[in-house]
Amino acid sequence: MNGLELLHRIKTRYPNTEVIIMTAYASQKTAIDALKEGAFDYLIKPFEIDELILRIRRIIKQKKLQEENRNLRSQVGKPILFKTLIGRSDSMTHMYQLLQKGAKSNSTILIMGESGTGKELVAKTIHEISSRRDAHFIAINCAAVPENLLESELFGYEKGAFTGATHRKLGKFETAEGGTIFLDEIGDMGAPLQAKLLRVLQNKEIFRLGGNERIQINTRIIAATNRDLAKMVDKGEFRQDLYYRLNVFPISIPALRDRKEDIPELVNHFLKSHNIIGIERKALQILMQYDWPGNVRELENIIERAAIMADNLITPADLPPLTSGEQSDLYAYKIPEDGFNLDQFEKYLIQQALHKAKGNKTRAAEILGITRRRLYSMMKSLEA
Repeated sequence: MNGLELLHRIKTRYPNTEVIIMTAYASQKTAIDALKEGAFDYLIKPFEIDELILRIRRIIKQKKLQEENRNLRSQVGKPILFKTLIGRSDSMTHMYQLLQKGAKSNSTILIMGESGTGKELVAKTIHEISSRRDAHFIAINCAAVPENLLESELFGYEKGAFTGATHRKLGKFETAEGGTIFLDEIGDMGAPLQAKLLRVLQNKEIFRLGGNERIQINTRIIAATNRDLAKMVDKGEFRQDLYYRLNVFPISIPALRDRKEDIPELVNHFLKSHNIIGIERKALQILMQYDWPGNVRELENIIERAAIMADNLITPADLPPLTSGEQSDLYAYKIPEDGFNLDQFEKYLIQQALHKAKGNKTRAAEILGITRRRLYSMMKSLEA
């Protein structure tokens, strides 16, 4: 076959393959026919090698642009994957979609989730992808600040407002002007402050303590709670009108037990800050079987502890006993049915620690969380 016939067969079988036709016949018709059959370009012999290199570079550039366009088209309608939020489960993907929609508006957002799920991290992510990203993000934990101080923290005060108020102080709402204020554990806010917060949401204004000046604010409020505010409203523990004002755009963070498929990715993320190669499959299986009442925060703490205990690779022995429910097979030592011998158990632990430490008593003591002197004393008394 000739060159044009070969070109036709290549483009029929491998349409994504680019072809440069090389011909000795400088004819306009040949060139047009080649381009019609799908050739990227053509070269007339004789030619300089630089001409071929130039055309190959054009192909590479075009391929890159095509790939970028395909990637962009494939991402249309898909959520942004946030660097600070880990997880690709369906529940997390749904939450990412809500984050993007919530960030585009200025509406109040209520984040709901158990302790340790990362409510502040979600709030900060919303702020960082919103139009308010260049202004302040200020977080305050309503449960951690005493009620009498929380009001002055939020609204500020004028000089002489109370004993010790020697100068005017701006509150968090004014400091976060143009940005976002994050009210964590909003369910722990007392009734008097709930009424004042309601006024802020309704009128977009505050009064400093000891002041009569109305101060207009442009601060977005994101609140969070680990409590069931709807039930608190039914019990009269939380204002119904404030609940409706806060619950304009609710976002629920899934508990870790409901997205266990994200655990391997979370573990790898936490291990990046430790000098550890990785984690054994059996150790990872133990983590996957646990129900994580403390959620992601508990997982992070356990990985940090295990990384300290481990040599190069986290093994089941580096993990603390983890139990889900009334009974678990995760304990390495089982209490015998006919009784329990504490000395025997301590001897077993010492032997395990020495085995892991390859006979190094200092390292074995560190694993057990005791001093080297105490280890020697226990080994002597237990004949370990």
